[in-house]
Amino acid sequence: MTLFRLVIAALLALVAFAPACGAEEPDKGTIFTLWPLVDYRTSPAEGFKNLSLLGPLIKIESKGDERTTAFRPLFYREDHLKDKATSTYFLYPAAFFDTTPAADTYEVLQLFRVNNYRKDEEAAKERTTTLFPFYIAGHSPEHGDYRSVFPFYGDIYGRFWRDEYHFVMFPLYGSTVNKGTTTRHYLWPVFSTTSGEKETGFEMFPLYGQSHKEGVYSKRYFLWPIFTKWKIGLNTDNPKEETTAWPLYGSVESPKMSKRSYLWPFFGYTDQREKKFHETDWFWPFIVTIRGEKRNENRFLPIYSSDEFEDGERHWYLWPLYRHEVIHSKDFDRESDRVLFFLYRASRETWPKDGSVRIRRNVWPLFQYEQKPSGNSSFSFPAPVESILFESDGVEKEWAPLWRLFQYRWDPDGNSAASVLWNLYWHEKRGEELAYELFPLVSYRGLKGSSEFKLLKGLISLKSNDQERQLCLFWLPFGPKWGGK
Repeated sequence: MTLFRLVIAALLALVAFAPACGAEEPDKGTIFTLWPLVDYRTSPAEGFKNLSLLGPLIKIESKGDERTTAFRPLFYREDHLKDKATSTYFLYPAAFFDTTPAADTYEVLQLFRVNNYRKDEEAAKERTTTLFPFYIAGHSPEHGDYRSVFPFYGDIYGRFWRDEYHFVMFPLYGSTVNKGTTTRHYLWPVFSTTSGEKETGFEMFPLYGQSHKEGVYSKRYFLWPIFTKWKIGLNTDNPKEETTAWPLYGSVESPKMSKRSYLWPFFGYTDQREKKFHETDWFWPFIVTIRGEKRNENRFLPIYSSDEFEDGERHWYLWPLYRHEVIHSKDFDRESDRVLFFLYRASRETWPKDGSVRIRRNVWPLFQYEQKPSGNSSFSFPAPVESILFESDGVEKEWAPLWRLFQYRWDPDGNSAASVLWNLYWHEKRGEELAYELFPLVSYRGLKGSSEFKLLKGLISLKSNDQERQLCLFWLPFGPKWGGK
């Protein structure tokens, strides 16, 4: 780390004391390049500073209240000073760290996760730790601290869609509690019992099982899933009865729906009385027809599929060769196309209220094009994973700059920036300002009322403004001057 700091300090000193032809204008900012070692740029008017080392590998940038530090692909960090928030990626997607005023989150390989919640400034932090499924720990307001070490022993509260989990030497014994119903498993999943208020049940899976709660449900199966009979939702306005003798026959009956299947998957139908459509299945899911007031579908996979519904439509042609999808709503519209999953992907999103548009196109592995709702657009080449991991923030920030040999960005006001081979050649235009360089042959910077042209990084340098011109040779900071325009 000390050597790294010394290198940065030396490069900054080189930037600060590099000879220039004529007097500098600090308010205009600084551009210093020594490709591929260093690229340093500042813009005081925008509060912008950027130092890049070894092309895209090392980046230190600040703009307003945002800070970015990257050592690609190992490390990428963003600091949002105004929001007091930080996001950090470590070899994305291997590890992630995020901190906000509300919580701290650590995640490794999407398996190990630690959450520290700050309810208020004076209260102690609430902490959860997860190395799924082997270690889980946390705090329950009702039960206090809990811990699970799988498969030996564990107590878990308020996690994973249940009120409680308990186990000892799983699968020998385990139990769950949810909404007053306790289910105990012995040698899971073979033996279990169910108990609760007016509720009983037992099963010896898959031979036989039954459970019953007075006025709520009744379930029974034999040689699951061959013979089943369920009555559920008895305490609702839509009680449902399901009967199965698989694969010969299956039925679902309720006030809102009737469904039948015969020799599944060869034939079946569904009457959706509430949604007002009828579905017929022949060798599901390959041949399906749906007719209704708000939905119509014809599916003949893999040849053709057309699904038109209230908020949009979806079409497949020679699946998975081509897919077209349209979604409409009062606040948002989306139209997308895909060819061979990710060979070509395109989407167009619009927000009718403010008229903003977002467009994205990917041709694997050649290029990516994007237009953001702000109107800013970008084009980059190549794009080996962008169409596969569509709209992945971690890939975009930590990995993509490493392989982008060409990038071009522009906005509706005519400002633009281009880069080839990580700034071996670069070109920037902002308002009346223009700058470009082909390292080390030629560079040019034109500001309002002044310009500077260099050959071989200043072997020959010509600077001019409204008052005078100056010629400098051999990288010297002085030279002859003569009249202006």
